[in-house]
Amino acid sequence: MNACVVYDCLYPHTVGGAERWYRNLSERLAAEGHEVTYLTLRQWTRDAEPRVTGVAVRAVGPRFELYRRGRRRTLPPLVFGMGVLVHLLARGRRYDVVHMASFPYFSVLAAAAARRIHGFELIVDWHEVWSKEYWHDYLGKAGGMVGWLVQRSCARVRQRAFCFSRLHAGRLRASGLRGPVTVLRGQYAESPTPTGDEGREPLIVFAGRHIPEKRVCTIVPALARARQQAPDLRAEIYGDGPDRHKLASLVREERLSDVVSVPGFVDASDVDAALRRALCMVLPSVREGYGRIVVEAAARGTPSVVVRAPDNAATELVEDGVNGVIASSAEPGDLGRAILRVHDSAPELRASTRAWFKRNARDLSLTNSLDIVTRCYREG
Repeated sequence: MNACVVYDCLYPHTVGGAERWYRNLSERLAAEGHEVTYLTLRQWTRDAEPRVTGVAVRAVGPRFELYRRGRRRTLPPLVFGMGVLVHLLARGRRYDVVHMASFPYFSVLAAAAARRIHGFELIVDWHEVWSKEYWHDYLGKAGGMVGWLVQRSCARVRQRAFCFSRLHAGRLRASGLRGPVTVLRGQYAESPTPTGDEGREPLIVFAGRHIPEKRVCTIVPALARARQQAPDLRAEIYGDGPDRHKLASLVREERLSDVVSVPGFVDASDVDAALRRALCMVLPSVREGYGRIVVEAAARGTPSVVVRAPDNAATELVEDGVNGVIASSAEPGDLGRAILRVHDSAPELRASTRAWFKRNARDLSLTNSLDIVTRCYREG
């Protein structure tokens, strides 16, 4: 089989869940003996061409700054969509399958146009399906309406669809999807190695981008409130982004410099070590397409605190009181109370988190998701 994988980012040149997913998918297909081409934007210098084992990486657009003030720019998706269209019009006849991310949308429309000529199968992963309200918040009323209409147009393209949450699968069906949709629960690629209670500290950990949707800045006042009842609590907040300066200012304002560490991006081994000794992982995000860090924490026997919100699919990975706590909002008071619930039942919650992960490990594994996808390839 000849497959074309399409995403405008390539791991590790950019880091994120989708980047890892498409890299792993490409390598898995190549390892099974398929011919694989990966279309992306150039994110590397010409003297450092990317090497993905068994995969031909093709840049169909130049280097761009993809984000501005924590949000995706408009120009790169347009250029990428045009590059995908040109490539598929010229070479689409060689592909049996084109497998792509729904975002950044214009590439889906490009693939749908080229399929009319070449007839390849189109598979689309919907990591998120935004509501009309969220589009308006993100781009304003006029821009949001355009974005929502483009998203809906992509949903109505004939395709084989995959989602990573029930939330977004339901939204995709409601958008007029023409074809089946399968929910993939697994993105965890490591061997499960849950950690016991030895070496645990009264530590809360966050790891992710410091952007408005993640609500990382709420961790500091939430910790300040929780420390009124549990003064031993500390925090380590990993990652970077446009909200990092605000975060550092809040640490100073709350006089928590001695108990809150904000080291920026660090090696994955450092985050792993922090999760293994943590009381809990805190993810105050109000918008998540999946929430893989919840699974990564549970694999180490560490419960999570997540937030109930209309656009947050990470709540599907948490059974309240079993492998974590679902806070009623990202407000500091609600988040602080959720942290205290973990603090007050720490040994029992860690034990039930380990048991939860053991029950769900197969479904949550990247291998299981890749098995499902490649089986769909073979079935046609």
